[in-house]
Amino acid sequence: MTAPARAFAHPRWRRMTPGACAFAHPRWVRRGADASTGEDGSILPLTLGYVVLALVVVLVCVNATSLYLAQKRVDALADGAALAGSDGFVFTAVDGEPTAQLTDAAVSEQAETFLDALRTDAVLVSAASPDGVSSRVTVAAAWHPPVVTLFVPDGVRLEATATSRTVLR
Repeated sequence: MTAPARAFAHPRWRRMTPGACAFAHPRWVRRGADASTGEDGSILPLTLGYVVLALVVVLVCVNATSLYLAQKRVDALADGAALAGSDGFVFTAVDGEPTAQLTDAAVSEQAETFLDALRTDAVLVSAASPDGVSSRVTVAAAWHPPVVTLFVPDGVRLEATATSRTVLR
């Protein structure tokens, strides 16, 4: 028996029958692999599973993007409030040299005026001048997820702290 004939003679493999696919080579067709063996099922559960997984991924990405943008907004508010707070300086003269001196009250007043002018929901947590030449401002705001609020009904508190220095040259 020749080598190709031995390959077709193996009991696990069967020859092509008239009802089998005409495009399959007999070596590749296993015994019992035709439609009559009960090889049936549904692709619908797999498709639904992937659709649900894709929706969950999209919703998580939308909420994560919204949270990121809200934090960037609070960071920008804190930067602006610190910059406004550093404008609340008072000129003083020390040994004939003019200096710009910041006070906690002036920093707080300027930062509060800045936040009030923007009419945001952010609140001023603290505003102070730790060394007399810089202003440190902390701003807080609440973030609520835009799509699914079931898991975070009260929202998340976001805080940002920024520092700005006053320099007189």
